[in-house]
Amino acid sequence: MGAMPFSELFKGRKPAGVTADALNIEVDQSDKLAIVADLEASGVSWFWATDPKGRITYLSPSVAAALQTDISTLLGQSMQTVFVPAAGETEGRSLGLKLGSRKSFAGLTVRASKPGTDLVLKLSGRPVHSSSAEFQGYRGSAIDVTEEFRAEEEAARLAQFDSLTGLANRHRMENRIDSTLAAFRQSERSCAVMMMDLDRFKQVNDTLGHAAGDQLLQQVAERLRTVLASRGEIGRLGGDEFQVLIPDMDDRGELGEFAKKIITMVSQPYSVDEGRCTIGCSVGVAIAPYDGVDREELTRSADLALYAAKNGGRGQFRFYAADLEHDANLRKRMEVDLADAIENGSFVLRYQPVVATDGNQVVALDAQYFWTDEERGIVEPEIFLPVAEGSRLIVPIGEWGVRKACQDAAAWPSALRVSIRITAVQFGADGFVNTVEQALKDAGLDPSRLDLLLCESILQGDPTAIDKTVSALFKLGVRLTLDQFGSGFSSLSYIRRTPFAALKIGANFFEPTTRDPHGDMEMVQAIVSLASAMGMETFAAGVHAKDLLSRLTDQGVHYIQGFVFSDAIDAERVGDELGRGEWTLAPTDTGAQRASRRTVLRRIGLIHEDYYYDVTLRNLSRSGAMIQGLEAVPAGTQCVLDFGGGQLAVATVRRTMDDTQGVEFEQELVDDGAGGLCTRHRVSPYDLAAAGVPLQALPAGKYSAATLQFDQKPSIPQFSLSTNAPEQTGREAA
Repeated sequence: MGAMPFSELFKGRKPAGVTADALNIEVDQSDKLAIVADLEASGVSWFWATDPKGRITYLSPSVAAALQTDISTLLGQSMQTVFVPAAGETEGRSLGLKLGSRKSFAGLTVRASKPGTDLVLKLSGRPVHSSSAEFQGYRGSAIDVTEEFRAEEEAARLAQFDSLTGLANRHRMENRIDSTLAAFRQSERSCAVMMMDLDRFKQVNDTLGHAAGDQLLQQVAERLRTVLASRGEIGRLGGDEFQVLIPDMDDRGELGEFAKKIITMVSQPYSVDEGRCTIGCSVGVAIAPYDGVDREELTRSADLALYAAKNGGRGQFRFYAADLEHDANLRKRMEVDLADAIENGSFVLRYQPVVATDGNQVVALDAQYFWTDEERGIVEPEIFLPVAEGSRLIVPIGEWGVRKACQDAAAWPSALRVSIRITAVQFGADGFVNTVEQALKDAGLDPSRLDLLLCESILQGDPTAIDKTVSALFKLGVRLTLDQFGSGFSSLSYIRRTPFAALKIGANFFEPTTRDPHGDMEMVQAIVSLASAMGMETFAAGVHAKDLLSRLTDQGVHYIQGFVFSDAIDAERVGDELGRGEWTLAPTDTGAQRASRRTVLRRIGLIHEDYYYDVTLRNLSRSGAMIQGLEAVPAGTQCVLDFGGGQLAVATVRRTMDDTQGVEFEQELVDDGAGGLCTRHRVSPYDLAAAGVPLQALPAGKYSAATLQFDQKPSIPQFSLSTNAPEQTGREAA
């Protein structure tokens, strides 16, 4: 198709309402064409025309040049193929609609469709008709608004995105969460919000400078993009606080794996201009509609979970639970009471024997903190030490502990070591090495008899500071053991560089798996082989049973610690045992050494058909549980365990003895981030709403009848209550 002659394009166009005769001016057509050509060349205005089918019949040469295309290839192409609506154009396929309407239009913003071409035009056009009113196409003008459009686009981007990392900013994340929740309520879909906070980021800013901190944040953003891929949106809310929105996900198993992957990726070392650095990450997770149905409620739930993760020792994740706010208040009160306990000297050390697998001889004693409180009684270390670490009260408590352990050990035989755990907060405190040195000197203890158990999170700090402290301790002559190896994110390069005498394998490796009821023995074997290759000894902590002890001994583990030999005992009893001569312990599966496991007992619900019973949970694993409280429950009985908070687990009774049953779950439980287990899914608030309950975050109480279908409706409970559990009641499921 040939181009419309330039003279024809403007033939007959006169100022509206004014004629040449009225002005008594003779219009020179060549002057008109020259003026138009000058306009096109200057870029002030360009021109275009189409035939009745919307195909280009004329286009200013300057437009073709901007499109980096020969004009001959553009002629005959559809106008709406060459140009498409610009981003933000509210009418969608507006160019095609405009050309199809055969009406005049103005101010329509379009961009070039050719990839890599940066051209934005504002089009105006009017339909052209013949003398017989036949539609002949469009003629119009175009103004180049590329620079203005890009400036507005950049301003809009800056209003929604973080200028440093390119991630969404707080304003955009709030809008995205609001719109997602509003849309998902209508379609009964779920979404998760993760709140993340970087651990030890302030240390990077303080030691390496703010420029290094900015580079670090940019690298963190890239790692988060890598982990999340296209699953959701990531935002930086300010400082070192990040947020993630993940649509259509409520599986806490998947979310837990996501959180672990984020923590692992963020915790790997970074290279910045000023050197290398390592940080950590804590994550809080909340899921809509379970933990909130609007943005304020959901983000508050995620914040509470993040707070719990940070106070639990950092480098961890937590799911929101309804009791977290209550726990936060209890934690604040405990911090105050711990500060008073330091002044009052309310702490004691108890010692758990560490036994050699070759001969069952006690070779060391592991010091464990206990707090004697008037209201709480004897408080175990796993309850108050995370609070002490989060508030930095662990520093004075730890100083007292090292001094006390050295004093007690000085009275023991010279072949017996004492070990004590050192947290990352203690390790990084000013004067830590001096504290250890002074404690040894005051007690007159040989430094080689003091074994400092360093947690893996210590290795995630500033490498220079770590190397300096480790070197000073090594020169001091104390023994160093990497505690709970495999439960964190330690680097093999650090293990190779740091003079550890031993690796202590954490009890998490001994949780039953689908392949082995004794835990991950293949990984244990790998750790033993690694330690052997590096000239280190191996410890196993938290060993409770003789059959597990036998497996670990077969794997080549050197030393065992756990209830299979003894619980922690006080210093006076240690003295009594040592006074009898050589101290050996025989392993056992029964007796007083298992008494402390009673702390795992708690009340849960059991639903059978349409009746609800209160029972006692005795122990729990991923695949099953031991419950107590009902009699005459035959093997093969199907039931549902209610762990609270909407957590229902379908289970089958596999074995029964008197009032105690062993049950197997239909679906395995998953990590809850706090060292415990939880169900993958919970009762859906959408199901509750369908049953007449207002749509809200999961309320307290029991919801089973609204969501479970029963095949029959017995008039009386089928099981009788145990006479050993008089407080239990059987009642119809709520």
